[in-house]
Amino acid sequence: MLRRQQQGTSTVEFALVAATLFLMFFGVFEIGRGYYIYSMLDEVTRRGARLAAVCPVADPAIPQMAIFNASGVADDSSLVYGLTPAHVVIDYLDAGANVVGNPATVAGFAQIRYVRARVVGFDHAVNLPFLAGISSVRMPDFESILPRESLGIPRDEVVTPC
Repeated sequence: MLRRQQQGTSTVEFALVAATLFLMFFGVFEIGRGYYIYSMLDEVTRRGARLAAVCPVADPAIPQMAIFNASGVADDSSLVYGLTPAHVVIDYLDAGANVVGNPATVAGFAQIRYVRARVVGFDHAVNLPFLAGISSVRMPDFESILPRESLGIPRDEVVTPC
């Protein structure tokens, strides 16, 4: 009689334990993926600032190459799902860290002392099958500032695009 009352108990226990284990497994996987995305966005800003310091001012290839695309490829990044060149903002700063109004002019070019690359407004897509209410997480804005270098003008004064 006692055995008949406990039929299916192990199935219910397995279902509860398995659901908890799967949730923990997917959670650890998503935390690792989130850390990867965080590190990549930080690297995108570092790479964008470096490119902005050595490439011609306002070159459209800078945001493209900052997200690890080739020059002229405006598609999503192949390394970070959903990251586009539109998420990368390049600013040219004067000695007081103020944005230079028109850096492409001669007067503006002379004011540039720093370059700043930022990644803004990026949402990381979360894939947790048991938590349907969480579909994305807004990542913080990242920024890197570097001193200007050649800004695309080498010593022979022949400007070559990046």
